[in-house]
Amino acid sequence: MPNACPEAEARFAEMLARVRASGLKLTPQRLAIARELAGDPTHPTAQELFERLRPAMPTMSFATVYNTLDALAAAGLCVSLSLSPGAARFDANMTPHNHAVCDRCGLVRDVPSCANGEPITELAPCVNAAAPGFSLRAVERIYRGLCEACAADEPTFARTRAGKPR
Repeated sequence: MPNACPEAEARFAEMLARVRASGLKLTPQRLAIARELAGDPTHPTAQELFERLRPAMPTMSFATVYNTLDALAAAGLCVSLSLSPGAARFDANMTPHNHAVCDRCGLVRDVPSCANGEPITELAPCVNAAAPGFSLRAVERIYRGLCEACAADEPTFARTRAGKPR
């Protein structure tokens, strides 16, 4: 992982250790997928990962990518996100955090959780009042707006509704 940030390197090392511990075979394809996912802050789709890795691994199938991501998610090494219309995105950052999602292009970025956010124990009664018996596992905020590139094109965006001609 040349020039990778320390967090990405740590995520990749953790993925490798947990994949080994889960008994999954460490194939070259799985290693490449885990490495690419760990170093990508954009929350890629399975198709995006497949297209990036295909030149170096032309015999790898899309099913291999998808099944590997599914196995990583089942092992708690990444999470599948449905943040906007379209394909699920995969996030290897397993620390508590929020997301910023661009309404126009779908770009997704991690946003650190605020330290002064309400703890789950304070939110659980409110959630249970709305959804009796619901077991609260996590709280995530999604910030929606325009990324820097789309905001630069805002006059065009403003003439449309959510990027679609009126």
